[in-house]
Amino acid sequence: MKALVLCGGVPQIALIQELKSRGITTLLADMNENVGARRYADEFFKVSVLDVDAIRQLAKEQQVDFLITVCADQVLQVVAEVSEDLGLPCYIDFKTAENVSKKSYMKRVFAENGVPTSRFVVAEQLDEEKIKDLSYPIIVKPVDAYSSRGVCKVHSFEELKVAFDNATRISRTNNAIVEEFVEGDEITVDVYVEEGKAHILCLSNLDKIGEDGKFIINRSHIPAAVTPKIEQQIADTAQKIADAFGLKNTPMLIQLISDGNKVSVVEFCARTGGGIKFLMIKKFCGFDVVKAVVDLTLGIKPHIEELKKETKFTVNEFVYCHPGELDRLEGFDRLLDEGIITEYSQFKAPGAVFGEINGSGDRVAYFSIESDSREDIIRRHRIANERIRAVSKEGTDLIRHDLIAQYSGSVK
Repeated sequence: MKALVLCGGVPQIALIQELKSRGITTLLADMNENVGARRYADEFFKVSVLDVDAIRQLAKEQQVDFLITVCADQVLQVVAEVSEDLGLPCYIDFKTAENVSKKSYMKRVFAENGVPTSRFVVAEQLDEEKIKDLSYPIIVKPVDAYSSRGVCKVHSFEELKVAFDNATRISRTNNAIVEEFVEGDEITVDVYVEEGKAHILCLSNLDKIGEDGKFIINRSHIPAAVTPKIEQQIADTAQKIADAFGLKNTPMLIQLISDGNKVSVVEFCARTGGGIKFLMIKKFCGFDVVKAVVDLTLGIKPHIEELKKETKFTVNEFVYCHPGELDRLEGFDRLLDEGIITEYSQFKAPGAVFGEINGSGDRVAYFSIESDSREDIIRRHRIANERIRAVSKEGTDLIRHDLIAQYSGSVK
């Protein structure tokens, strides 16, 4: 068999390894010739993974048996569309993939099906009259972007105009969502839906950079600090979403806010969380979501057994840089050897150029720390921040150590 994998990030490395363990030839498509997954694939093609026509042509020319990706909702939409066009297997049909990628459609379905969410308006042109009933602060986001691109918090109509223009420029359909900001702690919910039943795999708290009103993840804590009451609300909400969108067998990622008494859903998608979340889920509950996606694509339906529950605390730190050109990382390997950090991964190759931080795609690396106590995590985290470096061509350290240092060790 021959598979065409779209995107070449860290999750796709695991995907390619899973495919090859089954004797499946792997072709990789990505516009970036330096993606990490390239050296794991049998053959590489420099093609935009969002160019439906180009991906369709490549799949036909190479006579692949199926297309596949993990942890990327916009790319999943391309996989679903091309698979449907060519009569190839995919665990999600194109219409569903399209619907769960449209934030405007998503919010409307939430409102119609009793899924708790903030009040909102979807618009192509900003009209103060249409948003008069919304209370500031307000969140603005493109209806179809990802990785937190274009998401901004504003406190006045003047700020809103600037943020709205930016969001509509980023949007492929030139539309943006304007919604009320909900106060509380952000929780990421990883779910697997089996035959329509939503199973909670992992709950994690998120910290975000928050500079200039942006909402870019720079840290996650597992397990999330939630009460049994909130945990039950999350489970009920996940099931409502699965029912409302007719999801039968799929991974699912939900982002929501909790103030300790109730939850409010920000958005969701029919995939696993990006970055190294697939590793965290496997470690936390024992379920392999990458394997599950391959199984589903091949017509094998995974079954959720009793999930184990990891008792250790884990902090995942996503590392960002000041502007500059990357030459090399330093300090990570030694920290790993000494057991200060549990694992790390480099996201950007030498020669990568950093500018303003606009989304999670601007991360240079991540590191993970595990321990039986939060106090020990704080100690190890401090040591790691003191010793890691992202060295520029000029020999300066580019890492935003100030962002890493914001960690207090307290899970909100």
